[in-house]
Amino acid sequence: MRQLAHDEEKHLAERKEVVERELKLLLLPKDPNDEKSVLLEIRAGTGGDEAALFAGELFRMYSRYAESQGWKVEVLESSPSSLGGLKEIVAAIQGHKVYSRLKYESGVHRVQRVPATEQQGRIHTSAATVAVLPEADEIDIKIEAKDLRIDTFCSSGPGGQSVNTTYSAVRITHLPSGLVVSQQDEKSQIKNRAKAMRVLRARLYELEQEKQQAAITAERRGQIKTGDRSEKIRTYNFPQNRVTDHRIGLTLHQLTDVVDGKLGPLIDGLVTHYEAERLKQELAEA
Repeated sequence: MRQLAHDEEKHLAERKEVVERELKLLLLPKDPNDEKSVLLEIRAGTGGDEAALFAGELFRMYSRYAESQGWKVEVLESSPSSLGGLKEIVAAIQGHKVYSRLKYESGVHRVQRVPATEQQGRIHTSAATVAVLPEADEIDIKIEAKDLRIDTFCSSGPGGQSVNTTYSAVRITHLPSGLVVSQQDEKSQIKNRAKAMRVLRARLYELEQEKQQAAITAERRGQIKTGDRSEKIRTYNFPQNRVTDHRIGLTLHQLTDVVDGKLGPLIDGLVTHYEAERLKQELAEA
């Protein structure tokens, strides 16, 4: 009986630590966007064709991770490069709490490796930018018809007989903000318009959030730095099979697994770090 009591005490002490941490986290202000699906935007940066190839690999990485989480990925807009990479791509990722897992991925992702086009075997550094936008509902952002200019034009690129013959491509300009969204992946003008409106709504929602955050002082409760798309957040070093997240100083020698979509250790590390930062700030202000 004494041994059973000691074992139970040890188990309960461990459980107490976990429960106390969970309780503290539950007391933190919730991010209202955590439950939302997202729009993922990836664009090739410095590095030419190599940057476009890297952008394509990043999209594959996020697609694989989304698949492992049971999320749905829908490409809304893409621009392939000549060597099979992506100049840019916009995709919707839908599922449970997608934003809560991917919100720290926005920023500049840097790759270091020997490009396939390199004759001397020299390591090059290229970059791609990633933006994760919470997908806004019509309730979140109300768009007036009078604020929109909608133009139609012929699609370009592969697509069969309908290309350059029907005005299926759509360009929507939001006059008050100057935002412009184009969509031509679908053969139907109605479908292209619907996709363009989804992208426009998400970008307007992001603009509104940026305005609100700019008005909040640095001392405001729950306000922490999570990085933005202009900040270099992560380096993927292929010769050393190493990936480093610069914001939290986390280095993993599992690059092959990471680019194959096994992002769990990185995302868990980021979530834990920023939750701890918020908790520390909350306790300091209490």
